[in-house]
Amino acid sequence: MNLAPLLTEVVITFLAVASLLYRYGNWYRHHIIVTIAVLLAWYFSFLIAFILPLDVTSTVYRQCLLESNYTSGTLNRTEDGSLIVANNTSGVGKECHEPWSYVPDTVFPTFWRVVYWTSQFLTWLVLPLMQSYTRAGDFTVKGKLRSALIDNVIYYGSYLTIALILLVYLLFKNEIELDFWKLKVIASSASNTWGLFWLVLLLGYGLVDTPRCLFRASNHVYQLRYSYFKAAKLYAEKTEAEENLEDVIQSLRGVSSAVSNTSPLRPCVETIEMKIPLEFHEKFKRRIRTTDINEIPNEKSLAKLHKQVIKAVHVYKRTETQWDTIVSKIKDFEDVAKNRDSNDRRFHSSSQEQRGEVWNRLNSPKLEWYWKCMMRRHFYRALGVILTVFSVIVVWSELTFFVKEPTLSIFAAFVDAAKENYNFLTIELLSISTILYLCICAYRTLFKVRVLNFYYLADNHHTDEYSLIFSGMMLCRLTPPMCLNFLGLIHMDSHVIKTPILETHYTQIMGHMDVLPLLADGFYIYFPMAITALCAATYFSLGAKILNIIGFQQFVGDENITSDLVEEGQELIKRERRKLDTPSERQPSTSMRRIESLSSRYRDSPVPATEEESDPLRQSLLRPDPEATVEDEDKLLERMFLGDKSVSYSSTDLKTSSRTTKNRFNLFDDV
Repeated sequence: MNLAPLLTEVVITFLAVASLLYRYGNWYRHHIIVTIAVLLAWYFSFLIAFILPLDVTSTVYRQCLLESNYTSGTLNRTEDGSLIVANNTSGVGKECHEPWSYVPDTVFPTFWRVVYWTSQFLTWLVLPLMQSYTRAGDFTVKGKLRSALIDNVIYYGSYLTIALILLVYLLFKNEIELDFWKLKVIASSASNTWGLFWLVLLLGYGLVDTPRCLFRASNHVYQLRYSYFKAAKLYAEKTEAEENLEDVIQSLRGVSSAVSNTSPLRPCVETIEMKIPLEFHEKFKRRIRTTDINEIPNEKSLAKLHKQVIKAVHVYKRTETQWDTIVSKIKDFEDVAKNRDSNDRRFHSSSQEQRGEVWNRLNSPKLEWYWKCMMRRHFYRALGVILTVFSVIVVWSELTFFVKEPTLSIFAAFVDAAKENYNFLTIELLSISTILYLCICAYRTLFKVRVLNFYYLADNHHTDEYSLIFSGMMLCRLTPPMCLNFLGLIHMDSHVIKTPILETHYTQIMGHMDVLPLLADGFYIYFPMAITALCAATYFSLGAKILNIIGFQQFVGDENITSDLVEEGQELIKRERRKLDTPSERQPSTSMRRIESLSSRYRDSPVPATEEESDPLRQSLLRPDPEATVEDEDKLLERMFLGDKSVSYSSTDLKTSSRTTKNRFNLFDDV
């Protein structure tokens, strides 16, 4: 029993998923249960994509043995390890090569049951509850759980009602017989149907937009104009989010002034206040005495206000992160435009970003100039051509995968050719590359479309818990039906090609789409037609043009509205550069805002002079310990503003926790 290839892919997949989650999530601030749940959701989804090719090659090998009818014949092994099966009826032997990654038949059934049903349990029960729990405004665990259950019962109750009506209809028509196994197949088929309808929308856009974005990325002028356009729209959204947050904080001021310090509701008010970003603390404290309140709040109204604060803060932080990202991209594009005609062919960056010594050696200014100013645009064009061909193959195969004779699906033709030559490595590489490309097109679209802009994945640990949970849910719901669709593309689903074949263990666990008679008739015809129609609409930018007509500005070329937004974005970036270049206009960093917040909190306390460079407290702030936590910083700053001189403020005082990273707490980072 050779399990080395399977175990190797399992371990490599886990390391890759853990590194991705570390990059996008924040293991130190997010709740440990959320991190574990999202890690499992991502891990099991990627396992399906990476392990399915092994199941495909093992099935090809088993099909070869079955066609040779080795159970009634003799089985001989050659010197090179191949199997020769002699048929008793004909006496003709057929050579069957065992794949290098062959997995025994007893492993995959258990493996797929654990992976699939655990992912379904996460995506339909655990993660939705967690998502509602993180946005609940209640102040106790019991209250948050109750609110989460109510939200999910209302949302998923509609799905359950439709499913029950469908089952009653089928029972009344006597079209199916219900038992435990049949109910499991119906449940998996319903989940797959939900995912496939989503895939129609996502792939119809992503198969065209993904290669087109690469071609556009090779056009530096277009990329810079489009980034200015996005910056103008994002700045308006960011301003609206700030105003909305200030309105919510204004309501919180009134509630805070109405609830006395001795009131039993005071801890609830303080819990809400803790959610306010540090940069808004000064405004909150400064105007609290001038706010009037008309009625005394109760716990229910405080829970509602708490939920509004959580949502407003989430939108504000998301727009802040998106704004920082687009500003960084535009600065890089502008640097490329300035350095393109450089005589010394060395890249001179205007960014003040600090890079490590190892990175500076690997990425020298000369090498950076050749990559950004010469090679990158050609690389994007070449990759765009490759992905365009890949997208055309996918669309053609979706249109023809239900035709068995002749074989019109290009993926099925490649797999059949590899079968004849026992080239199992080619089958695995083709399967992995196709599944990953479908995943990229679908998931990239999922987080790009404007309707779902509430969720945002940002690297450098800037993704919030709500977006991470949503990503885990969608991965678990879309990956299984996507892989089932891929098996249809390569003609390894007997219910698609209407030919009895040996199916993969994955299909045996997942079931088929046509288990319900209502889905069996015509689904495989309308499904590819819808993808083709959406691809055509995306290619001609019909959606962007329609949205632009009804008032939602889109980047559609040289129209007046587009040009105005491009100029506005350019002015906003110039203003942002002046803020960074001019010390008097420079925005305070997060650490400085924390100091200002604590200063307002203890403005009546004696403040010691800490401007001297020899002061140990300032030395600790200017050179903070990378293992310090936010709580340690706040305690240190509170001591500063309270004038506590009885405690040493050396940097060793901050070595109390290893749950932090160097880039999180860099005090005076822009001073």
